[in-house]
Amino acid sequence: MTSDILFGMEILSGILPYIQIGLSALLIALILLQKTGAGVGGAFGGGDFSSGFHTRRGFEKTLFRLTIAIGTLFVVSAFLAFIF
Repeated sequence: MTSDILFGMEILSGILPYIQIGLSALLIALILLQKTGAGVGGAFGGGDFSSGFHTRRGFEKTLFRLTIAIGTLFVVSAFLAFIF
């Protein structure tokens, strides 16, 4: 029983870096696909203050939730890599 657990941990520690690379590439792509409400001027205090606060609908909402889910999976995989 103990050897099965150790074998599973070996497999997980061997495949985990590849999972993290895939998740990080997907997370970068999802973040870049999201459009920003404020331009470059919004980063320095310019622009319309309320432009960053809008209701997400349709594909934008799905993309936002998917980004959160992939980000969470990435954090979990990083924590698992730290443990193993």
